[in-house]
Amino acid sequence: MPIENTPAGELQLIVPNLHRRYSGVTATNRMVAPKLARMFRAGWLGSHRPDGIDAMGFADLMRLWRRAQPVIWHARRNDEMIAGLALRALGWPLKLLFTSAAQRHHTWLTRWLIRNMDAIIATSPLSASYLKREATVVMHGVDTDRYGPPADRAAAFAESGLPGRYAIGCFGRVRAQKGSDVFVEAMCRLLPRYPDFTAVIVGAVVPEQLAFAGELKRKIEAAGLQSRIIITGELPIEDVVRWYQRLTIYAFTSRNEGFGLTLIEAMSAGAALVAARAGAAEFVVEDGITGVLTPPGDADALAAALEPLMRDPASAEAMGARARQRVVDKFSLDAEAGAIAKVYRALI
Repeated sequence: MPIENTPAGELQLIVPNLHRRYSGVTATNRMVAPKLARMFRAGWLGSHRPDGIDAMGFADLMRLWRRAQPVIWHARRNDEMIAGLALRALGWPLKLLFTSAAQRHHTWLTRWLIRNMDAIIATSPLSASYLKREATVVMHGVDTDRYGPPADRAAAFAESGLPGRYAIGCFGRVRAQKGSDVFVEAMCRLLPRYPDFTAVIVGAVVPEQLAFAGELKRKIEAAGLQSRIIITGELPIEDVVRWYQRLTIYAFTSRNEGFGLTLIEAMSAGAALVAARAGAAEFVVEDGITGVLTPPGDADALAAALEPLMRDPASAEAMGARARQRVVDKFSLDAEAGAIAKVYRALI
């Protein structure tokens, strides 16, 4: 499909998404790109294009060769940086920007690629600390309208058909990095004491994690909780939003994370939050006010932090309301798009 509304000669921004597999990087890209497309003439190159930004084909890309006016190429992965550098070397007039979410020391290749970018965005101060050059910190935002609280949370949960009155959730691919096992262990301890709660894990089980997921299911069966700890598998985004709205409590259990978008999605939907100190949790969550922070990989600490909220759902509801306001005030998609736009304007 060619660019529909923007002649190639007027293009200001290319948003490449060169991975076919849907991931957290893709999700964050999809959310902010339509906002940016309202401010800049933009095209999306690759898979999983969202509504609100024109599709860009490789024929459109060819028409930009040796154009006089520069075009921003906003990469979010190594292969997208490599592609941008190669295109520029061959005569494409690209200004190269990379968003770094990693909270670890980079490989020599990534360091070299980063050195050759025109500008860098980091998604948190911690991510910026691992870079060997100046970066602008722009934390992710969320669509606070789309990820809004339900009109009636009890009715939203009842719609699921699950037992009990309240839901506690953990979202993301089922794997050790996401702490799915930590969540299951805590639920096996707590759910027998709190029969009004059902736990749900919303996320895909990819082929390389089948053994890990199988072990989780065996633990759930051994605890006799098959009807109260549900693994949904991969769902369309509209269904994921509905699951957020059914939650009273959200558990962010990642052992390590770039940012952890589910943090602000759950908070935006008004769920109380217990979060491992991974990704951007320490910058997003006000400990004891808009959530509770725990050590990563610690099922004892997770269970201890969750239990008071499960014992008193009204306090969980109040925490969820404060969490929602925190996101509206500090982590909206408009705020993220506005900060990225400033970087774009400096480049072009």
